[in-house]
Amino acid sequence: MLSATTLAACAGTPPAEPATGAAPAIAPAREAVVVAAHPEATRAGIAVIERGGSAIDAAVAVQAMLGLVEPQSSGIGGGAFLLHYDAQSGDVTAYNGREKAPAGARPDMLLGEDGRPLPRREAMLGGRASGVPGVLAMLEMAHADHGRLPWADAFRETVALAREGYPLTGRTERYVHGDYPQSAAPDVRATFSDARGRLLREGDRFANPAYAETLATIAEGGAEAFYRGERTAGAIVERTREGPLAGTMTRADLESYRAEKVEPVCRPYRLYRVCVPPPPSSGVAVLQILGLLEGTDIAARGPGDPQAWFLFAEASRLAYADRDRYVGDPAFVRVPVDAMLDREYLAARRTLIGDRAMPAPEAGTLTQQVRGRDSTREPAGTSHFVIADGDGNIVSMTTTVESYFGSGRAVAGFFLNNQLTDFSFAPVDDEGRPAANAVAGGKRPRSSMSPTIVLDRDGRVVAALGSPGGNAIIAYVAKTIVGMVDWGLSPADAIALPNLVARGDSFRGEADKFSPAVRGALAARGVTVRPGSGEESGLHAIFADGEGGFAGGADPRRDGTVRRLDAKSPR
Repeated sequence: MLSATTLAACAGTPPAEPATGAAPAIAPAREAVVVAAHPEATRAGIAVIERGGSAIDAAVAVQAMLGLVEPQSSGIGGGAFLLHYDAQSGDVTAYNGREKAPAGARPDMLLGEDGRPLPRREAMLGGRASGVPGVLAMLEMAHADHGRLPWADAFRETVALAREGYPLTGRTERYVHGDYPQSAAPDVRATFSDARGRLLREGDRFANPAYAETLATIAEGGAEAFYRGERTAGAIVERTREGPLAGTMTRADLESYRAEKVEPVCRPYRLYRVCVPPPPSSGVAVLQILGLLEGTDIAARGPGDPQAWFLFAEASRLAYADRDRYVGDPAFVRVPVDAMLDREYLAARRTLIGDRAMPAPEAGTLTQQVRGRDSTREPAGTSHFVIADGDGNIVSMTTTVESYFGSGRAVAGFFLNNQLTDFSFAPVDDEGRPAANAVAGGKRPRSSMSPTIVLDRDGRVVAALGSPGGNAIIAYVAKTIVGMVDWGLSPADAIALPNLVARGDSFRGEADKFSPAVRGALAARGVTVRPGSGEESGLHAIFADGEGGFAGGADPRRDGTVRRLDAKSPR
């Protein structure tokens, strides 16, 4: 039997290489599990599996529903990264549905007339903030590979609910009425106003017939209906080319968009193997944090030990420094992934961790190509879900429209992303060195999204997880893996651990969730944890329970739920 306790017990001493030998057996999954950010999304995913669908079929349904019930975080106007585990072959495949800049995007498009970076509140609402959406093309590609039901079947629950309406959640109300740039955007206010022009409140019925019609069109015509149809493609182009800060998107940009199926990046951690999408995802930074920690005694400590959190903070800072300097779209810049994860390099970086917090670390020297300091400004947002079907196939998918309600501009019942503000606002740094994540036409912006799958040494799934949260995603995911693998916590308990995001000279997090003793000991080491924006996670995870199924965990900080379907239930 493989449990969280035995997992941690065998993970304490890091091997020089991935361990060999027989692993505790994990029986094929007998239960389906869906963990997503809203009860209706988990319901839609389970309903599809109940009809005989696969994890990928359920993923299409969950994403469609999240665009209705959690539109502030993701939707068909955005992008995503997806990891898929095939239980029959044991293969892990990554799918890249990250948005692309229009061909006409310019390196200086996020600079004002004075040559300085635009204020974020201004840039994120502009027409030029939107990239070509990628999530539907990605899901259709994954569905062609791993779907069992017809594409149209996955939209059934959402189309019905969008027509009927549902009680608005307190979380959505918070962003509709909040002090955010998009809260005052005309399209956001129009979408969430009743017939008398009053903004909806929690519990008010919200229906979105325009979204229902759009999904019905996509269900019948596939992703092509989205990328070529007048209702969506024509409307996207028209809306993004309106001022202020008009964009350059064309119908050709939409019609030429292609998702990518790519090899994941996998590296050992303790007795396990952790897989993430390659750049422009930031999963490589998660792997760097784990690689740095593997040479420490963090596994012999626990969440009540301040030294454990000190090690986590310092490893995070080193990984963020490299990620900020080197990660970008590999179609445009060389990303030194192997060098970033080289054992000797990580061992050398680990020596920078002392008894007290180091000064804000510089990136390591990983390539002869000169790279500038990055000026990307990422807000929190996004959503994540995890699915295991009854055959043991797994999906871990992180999806986003960037900041809350994306650009605040809506067409055909959904919001457009403002993902291009994930590029570096300045194409070069103060010394004239080019940023790896500078804007270019056709380029995908760097993403913090890091959906993750953890395998045992026989290649079977131990855990799958991910989170929203802007650049804090990296820390959230790494924290949860440490909690589950090193400290033997359940998914729910690992998710509930305090969030600590250490980057540069900043230590932000849920300060009040640390005990006074831990906070004081950290401060004595030079790590003063301060509350700040962007630390709200939405972690979702599943963990093999050793009895043929998965335990699920949903972040209590959001509206997520776990739903199961016993294999004996009719399908």
